[in-house]
Amino acid sequence: MEDCKGEDIIQTPELPLEIIVYILSFLHASDRKDASLVCRSWYYASQDFHFQKNLTFSFPASASSLELIKGLGRKSRCSLIIKQLDGFSMSRSLLLEVGLCLGSKLESLALPGSSITEASLLSLLPRLTSLRRLDLRGLDSLFMSGAFLSREEHRQQVRSALSGLEELDLSDLRYLSDLTFNRLTSCTPRLRRLSLAGCHIAFEFDPYRGCPAGAVKDSSALLSLRNLRRLVMEQRFTLKALDLSRTSITPESLRTVAQVQDLVLEELRLHGCKELTDYSVEVLVKHQPSLQRLDISACTELTSRSVEAVAQGLKALTQLSLSRDWRITEKGLAELLSVSSLRSLDMSECLHVSGTEIVKGLTGCTTARAQLDTLSLKSCTYIRDFAVFSLTQLLGDTLRELDLTSCVNVTDLSVRAIATYLQGLVVLRLGLCKEITDWGLLGMVETTKCDPDQETGDKGPRFTRTFGNMGFFKPPRLPFEERPKLVTQNDLQQFKEQAGASLLALNRLQELDLSACPKLTDSSITQVLRYPDLRRLSLSMLPEITDASLASVAWHCRSLTSLALSHCPGISDRGVAQAAPYLHRLQHLYLSGCSNITDRSLFLLLQHCDRLQTLDISRCKNISPTTVDLLQSRLPFLENVHHKFIESRSCYRKK
Repeated sequence: MEDCKGEDIIQTPELPLEIIVYILSFLHASDRKDASLVCRSWYYASQDFHFQKNLTFSFPASASSLELIKGLGRKSRCSLIIKQLDGFSMSRSLLLEVGLCLGSKLESLALPGSSITEASLLSLLPRLTSLRRLDLRGLDSLFMSGAFLSREEHRQQVRSALSGLEELDLSDLRYLSDLTFNRLTSCTPRLRRLSLAGCHIAFEFDPYRGCPAGAVKDSSALLSLRNLRRLVMEQRFTLKALDLSRTSITPESLRTVAQVQDLVLEELRLHGCKELTDYSVEVLVKHQPSLQRLDISACTELTSRSVEAVAQGLKALTQLSLSRDWRITEKGLAELLSVSSLRSLDMSECLHVSGTEIVKGLTGCTTARAQLDTLSLKSCTYIRDFAVFSLTQLLGDTLRELDLTSCVNVTDLSVRAIATYLQGLVVLRLGLCKEITDWGLLGMVETTKCDPDQETGDKGPRFTRTFGNMGFFKPPRLPFEERPKLVTQNDLQQFKEQAGASLLALNRLQELDLSACPKLTDSSITQVLRYPDLRRLSLSMLPEITDASLASVAWHCRSLTSLALSHCPGISDRGVAQAAPYLHRLQHLYLSGCSNITDRSLFLLLQHCDRLQTLDISRCKNISPTTVDLLQSRLPFLENVHHKFIESRSCYRKK
């Protein structure tokens, strides 16, 4: 081509759509959204089917949501979470629009925190012909009267639409009765997953004590074990997952459900069922040996007998949660870790576990041991460096998530072992590990300890076992009073030159928690926290870090969506000014108790961080309520603003 001056113009050829789709596949979802605004071809590429799988749109009930729903009508399928629905005309119009625009395309619907009427829901459900998951958690307004789906014509309409429903969540319903439960579940004959967590269920019925099924009429007050068992029997060939967490289920009741003939559960959640005993677990394992995911956390009566039963009977187990089972000890853990299918183990707050038997189980035959990718030892206070050092070597090839929060005896040796052997980690939590210092993060060995007496030249009185020299008595220094040797510039230069096992090696990290590790300073934070893919970072309660750490983190970790800096007194407006321009993806920011943060920081967030959804500025005494209101009105996605003790203090200062 030639322009009017006769000069050649080279026209850039347009990339094929497939190439643009391939390029966008390397981007985070929020970045793809920005890239879609470049031009029309990039927009079409961002709408490719590969990027539209399992899309869930969450929004509150409002007039602006009507246009959003109309726009979603162009998609082939989607899922919705609609909050704050009520019985007024706006909510009714919104649900009507969902039925009209998305009736045959909606796969999942959740209505948390709503108080809709039966009429509103019944006008919607018959239109949702492709619905696979329905979440009615806590919707007491539907079930309080006991008349939900009482008319046969309504049940027929709902049954024709929900005959393919696979997942039903009825958690936290206080008024779920036999009548309404039977009416609703009669419309969903092919359930795979059912959740009744937190529901009031009457577990007195026991068919093995001579109570015939027809002798008890349907209750108009509570869901009974009899009706729950009847549902399980009717849908035993499709039902694979059951959640009875936080209910008062008894050992006999669990046995009644578990031994239903032809029932083959793959997942069972019993979190917080405090009536269960070791006998319950033994019976469960006997009748449901195909379980793959089992949650028996916070069942405080369970002991190591349950661990042994699980290890011996559930050979297909992949996930196990024993969190807050305080009576569990080391016994049986070695056998449990020899279950080759086990991938996830949660033992947080198991106070008597030291890790010795876990290591023993993993050092057995390599062809028959657990290949863990997730391990939580949170608040296991007996865990020490030896256990962590052994576990990191044994799980180095598979582990992707490690939680050592509140393991107070873990030191720098464990950090160096993690950095050396667990370089595939995606999630690492070390919060409240108070013995971790800069040296551990830098992968360096602290050769000498700092002695305050030597630094100050204090040659005070010394005492022997026989007698003391004259003078004032000086008590011995307690362990928690010792401060580590500070890292100098020479040490940092040595760190840059050596190829040590520093935390820098964990270049795949997406979540890191170093909160309440008070011995960490700018020396390590600025040198080590350089992760391009890091999404969530917590540095709360680090009294020694300053604006330098915040600026460095923002520069080197530009993918952050969540940043916690609460109770860091060294963070000020200056650090926010340096960091905000690089935190465009930030969605959740926690600055509670940062007394040097003022209104200036909020204006900076308003300018650079327009994706904020959560902001915590509680106890930031130099922030005015007027600025908070301005921020809420200007940021479109900001839903949660925590600002306790701001308004009252501001009024006090004005007086």
